[in-house]
Amino acid sequence: MVHTCVVAGCKNRRTPGTALSFYRFPRDPERKRRWVAAVNRAGWAPNDGSRLCSTHFISDMKEPGALEILDKQEARVEAANALLFLQGQGSSAAVGPSQGGRHEKEAPEAAVEKSGSSSFSTDEDEEHDEASERDRKKGKFAQMSEISVKFDDILKALKKENRALRESVEKMALSENAFRNDAEKVKFYTGLPNYFVLETVMWLLAPHMDGMKNTKLSKFQQLLLTLMRLRLDLRNQDLGYRFGVKVGTVARTVHRMVNIMSSTLVPTAVFWPSRAELRKNLPTALRASHPDCAVIVDCFTVPLEESASTGMEHGQQETTLPRAEGMAQSHSSLKYLIGVAPQGVVTFVSRGAPGSVSDKSLAEGCGFLCKLLPGDVVLACRDLDIADSVAARGALFKIAGKGEARARSEGSPGPDATSETVVVQRHVERVISMVKQRYNMLTGPVESPFSTACERTSNLSTFDKIVQVACALNNLCISAAPLE
Repeated sequence: MVHTCVVAGCKNRRTPGTALSFYRFPRDPERKRRWVAAVNRAGWAPNDGSRLCSTHFISDMKEPGALEILDKQEARVEAANALLFLQGQGSSAAVGPSQGGRHEKEAPEAAVEKSGSSSFSTDEDEEHDEASERDRKKGKFAQMSEISVKFDDILKALKKENRALRESVEKMALSENAFRNDAEKVKFYTGLPNYFVLETVMWLLAPHMDGMKNTKLSKFQQLLLTLMRLRLDLRNQDLGYRFGVKVGTVARTVHRMVNIMSSTLVPTAVFWPSRAELRKNLPTALRASHPDCAVIVDCFTVPLEESASTGMEHGQQETTLPRAEGMAQSHSSLKYLIGVAPQGVVTFVSRGAPGSVSDKSLAEGCGFLCKLLPGDVVLACRDLDIADSVAARGALFKIAGKGEARARSEGSPGPDATSETVVVQRHVERVISMVKQRYNMLTGPVESPFSTACERTSNLSTFDKIVQVACALNNLCISAAPLE
């Protein structure tokens, strides 16, 4: 059906392919009255076939979105009209000009009119379409909100997982924060009792480390690497993997740090106390039996690697210590004399001598006897064959428990002789072995790079300095408990 605009003077008609839209008069009485007034035709009333073309509408006269919806619906109606019109022509050509053909031609128009009527009949239909559109948009917004909530939950979970991973990595990292609040970790890797002691050592050494150029390792990591080398006796390759550096960097770091600690930490922590300090703090267990005890001594040996002992055969390490008669030319160990105050701290440690040297030669050549004063008592848990050398300095060498054993053999043991002997012997053994147990590197074997003398002026090898440093660190540990 061809519609013509009812506005006076308007000749617009709806034909196939036109861009104009034609609108049915609304059924709402008020809206219909306004439309009739806009047509401005006196005494005129619209019927079901009356239409207004889109050229007489402005956007302000229609609800937002309604014109677009009507245009789409009108376009669909026009497409259906064209299709039915073509179908009607095909039927007319087949049937011929007859009454039946005219009936078929009118049927599509009726169908189109019905379709148009159903599309534009009432305001309720338009409001229903707008409500459906709003519901559809609300549904989309709701779906997007749900997706946003899911993304927020996933983001929170990822952040939580990220924090957990960071904390895990931080705990495994060899950094200051990883040791700050973990005393057990400090004790395991460094031998020191807690982070406060480790921080104190770092504070003492830091000013002397300024000249060390190492871009990959911080000052703390250089100290930590060296302490782990002494404490756990880890190989350089292992430490290189742990700290992410080359083996050569590990070796240079250990040698430099040992030199710094030997010149800085050892004089501070390993020293011979005055007689007044010794007697003032003498443990109760020794106060009655050995009130003049100045030091407890013993000797220990550390095996050498085969390459190190072979090097010593060829004179790679020279020593000023006198050789014992008949001493073997091949040396398979290093021997050290260590002195411990009755309170449990190391007060003296000698430089290394060939393992076959006698105790007397070691004591006379290491400077230990120069520390003694007349009247001092040197206590040991076994015979070291240094009694004559000690007596020459006006001091007295005693073996713990020897006098009590002689008294028991004569049948007159003291009431507490046995218990006192056991206590003293256990104390001596515990203090002497404390350093070696705390720093496994002292159990050997000594690698050849550490056994050669690095400073001819002091005739000290790197391993000699390591032993001294281990004794100094031991003195900083609370676990080196005094005898009670």
